[in-house]
Amino acid sequence: MSEEKYTEAEAQRFFAGKLNGEVWSLLEKSGRSKEEDELMIHTAHASCCHWLKVGTGLHHQRGEWLVARVYSELGMGESALWHAGRCQELTGAYAELMEDFDRAYAHESVARANAVAGNREQALREMELAQGAGQAIEDEENRKMFFGDLNSGNWGGLKW
Repeated sequence: MSEEKYTEAEAQRFFAGKLNGEVWSLLEKSGRSKEEDELMIHTAHASCCHWLKVGTGLHHQRGEWLVARVYSELGMGESALWHAGRCQELTGAYAELMEDFDRAYAHESVARANAVAGNREQALREMELAQGAGQAIEDEENRKMFFGDLNSGNWGGLKW
């Protein structure tokens, strides 16, 4: 049996994607344990870290979005705000790399983080921006996915 060899960059890319998928499995799991919540936090950070080493500004933005989403789901507003803000900064800094849905998700992350942190007015402002950016997503499947994500998960009791 021969062993395959991978470059460090190939391994980093592999783990970035694999860990991202693991986070989504945990996000979608009902009745997570405290240990699984902790694992989800560390796994999201690990995925982002791997992308920081081998990805572009686009990968970093998406990694920060995922970390913000995890913290929002867990009701950890301060951490969610920090990472959502970073996601938004990267969206602007690497605008030429962003897809239309990346811009929509950046607004969604800031809206959700503010909702979880109890900043209702800011959450509603960002929600309007997220909805507008979501309507501008050209690909129908991406638009459906975005609005499915937008209408799910922890919003800290915010209704719009």
